[in-house]
Amino acid sequence: MADRGASPLSLPDDWPAHPDPILALNRMGSFDWDLDAGVMQMDAQAHEIFDVRPDEYDDRPETLAVRVPPSEARRLDAVVARALNSGQENYGAYFRVRRRDGSLRWTHTQGYIRRDPAGRPHRIIGIVRDATQELRESGDRRDQVLQENLRRQQTNVVQLTTAALAHARTVRDVIDVLKDTHGLTHLGATSLVMGLVEAGRIRLIAEGPAGSFVPGTELTGIDERYPMSEAVRTLSPCFIESPEEFAERYPELWKGITGLNITSAAYLPLIVQARPIGAMGLLYNDRRGFSAEERNILVALGSSISQSLQRAMFYEQEMDLAEGLQQAMLPRTIPSVPGADLAVRYRAASFGGTFGRDIGGDWYDLIPLPGGSPAGGCRVGAVIGDVQGHDTHAAAVMGQLRIVLRAYAAEGHTPATVMARASVFLHELDTDRSATCLYAEVDLSTGVIQVVRAGHIDPMVRRADGSCRRVPVPGGLPLGLSAEFGGLDYPVGRMELEPGETLVLCTDGLVEQPGADLDDGVETLAALIAVGPDDVRDLADRLIDVAEERGGDDDVALLLLRRREPEGPRSGGRLKQLVPPGDPEALSDTRRMIRTAAAAWGARDRADEIELVADEMITNVLMHTEGSAEVTLRVLDGAERRLRVEVEDSSSALPRRREAGEGGVSGRGLLLVETLTDLWGVEARGGGKCVWSEFVVVKDPEPAGRGDDGTG
Repeated sequence: MADRGASPLSLPDDWPAHPDPILALNRMGSFDWDLDAGVMQMDAQAHEIFDVRPDEYDDRPETLAVRVPPSEARRLDAVVARALNSGQENYGAYFRVRRRDGSLRWTHTQGYIRRDPAGRPHRIIGIVRDATQELRESGDRRDQVLQENLRRQQTNVVQLTTAALAHARTVRDVIDVLKDTHGLTHLGATSLVMGLVEAGRIRLIAEGPAGSFVPGTELTGIDERYPMSEAVRTLSPCFIESPEEFAERYPELWKGITGLNITSAAYLPLIVQARPIGAMGLLYNDRRGFSAEERNILVALGSSISQSLQRAMFYEQEMDLAEGLQQAMLPRTIPSVPGADLAVRYRAASFGGTFGRDIGGDWYDLIPLPGGSPAGGCRVGAVIGDVQGHDTHAAAVMGQLRIVLRAYAAEGHTPATVMARASVFLHELDTDRSATCLYAEVDLSTGVIQVVRAGHIDPMVRRADGSCRRVPVPGGLPLGLSAEFGGLDYPVGRMELEPGETLVLCTDGLVEQPGADLDDGVETLAALIAVGPDDVRDLADRLIDVAEERGGDDDVALLLLRRREPEGPRSGGRLKQLVPPGDPEALSDTRRMIRTAAAAWGARDRADEIELVADEMITNVLMHTEGSAEVTLRVLDGAERRLRVEVEDSSSALPRRREAGEGGVSGRGLLLVETLTDLWGVEARGGGKCVWSEFVVVKDPEPAGRGDDGTG
């Protein structure tokens, strides 16, 4: 038994041990992180674990980004943020560190969170340790799980990308799918480059991150020393596993991208039917090398991208052909028309702004017509139409219809005849397409418009005060269908366009809206026109801009015609008189009115001629029809002053010249009209016609009358 007075057991001078040696012996490092100042101090062992020298670390956590891959950093930040925000006192997490030699090492950290009296975190004290051996002993299975999860994630990204590519219609769509945040970047790629083979060279169409374009690479030869060229030339993928390899194999390209911190890259040939159509490059800045499985996944993805890209190229070629065809079919220019301001617009269909444009069969045209009056303007045919369908066939049918309508109108046929013949033509084309159409014959000298409608929406008129109204017009079946079902009788509507008013013709793509009634769409358009600009060109632009903003799966054609105010002074003279059959007194009154008005409007020296021609025209109606004659006299001011006589009746039979025979008193009417007038013609008016004559007038120095009606 030991003596109670003996000295106690002798202990080491350094007992108990300081925490630093204990941590070091267990290959642990410590850190103290001031959250408010953003400063994190680490001991020497922590420096060793992160593989940074003391002179390389400035006590800022963000400096460790050179050692912690971005994907690991994001995961670690999420763990710390969750602990800070949820009120936890500590946290733990495994993450990988990239050492100087490029290898990855598993690391574990634990942190204790200190908070102020209000519960706000202000400091973290913790440790980091090398977890390689731990995970090697207990984590071979964990590595397998991680690899399996990574492989599953990569496969899922490939599947999602392939599914998204199935909906890509243009080359731009393909690029957008690949650059989407749910696309290739989830495979770890920092950026994407892509080029297409064109005439033995590669044209760059996607150049990676903004501002990364390398001069001289926009168009490169297949035999040049570039990785994309090599992939196309050899039809094999080109994997670059380190910056050193990149610099050695492709020094010219490497000099241009050194600042992007690229650590590896994969360039894949895009091959379709054993022919290269381009190449794609994936650039990485947080990895070196590719496993055999990763290479196989990228090659499989390249094959899927190749198929999508070829479909997109075929689609764009078809679209270019269709657009070129439609542009060729639409009139290159619209002729200037005396007495009118014109604007025409066309907008191709759009599908939500995602799939570019689709071609259609909408068209417009403006046709100079024979028999116009050079005094106050001219006669023109305004056409708007829509062939069924959105493809090259619709565009081709549209072009043919436009040509035949122009030909029939220019020959001088009535609006109803023009429409009926166009319908027969379309029916005989042996196509399954029909077309809606509206044809308006406009006399700018009088403002009279004759309208024929084949299944199309009604015209609209914007008044001089800005208000807008829909003008109901009787109509027939669409072109093609009317010929097939024997309904070629097209009623002719009649309206008048006053100076300052605008005729609005459009296709239904401008008024139809998904889920809305057509009448509501027309009312919306009328309200939009009413508040639009006064200038027809500005108004047309505004309407097309609205259609662009709204999108839609139908194209739009638009034609605006505004009748100008006549230049110079206007007399405003216009008189009307109805002459019923069997009423000689009404005929006498009309003759007297004509002579008085001619004198009042400065045509005293031609009063006899005017009266004689008018009498012949009226008599012809009373003798050869069963209805009344409606007589209109008006003055047309323009380059030269003219007096116009119109005689309208309800018969559609056109006047024709007949041989009078010796001693005959009948048959000389048209000869008399041709001889005495300066210009004359016939127009269809609804269910009848109008025969008109014009006389050049030289104003008397002192006209006999001063009223619009010639009565003083």
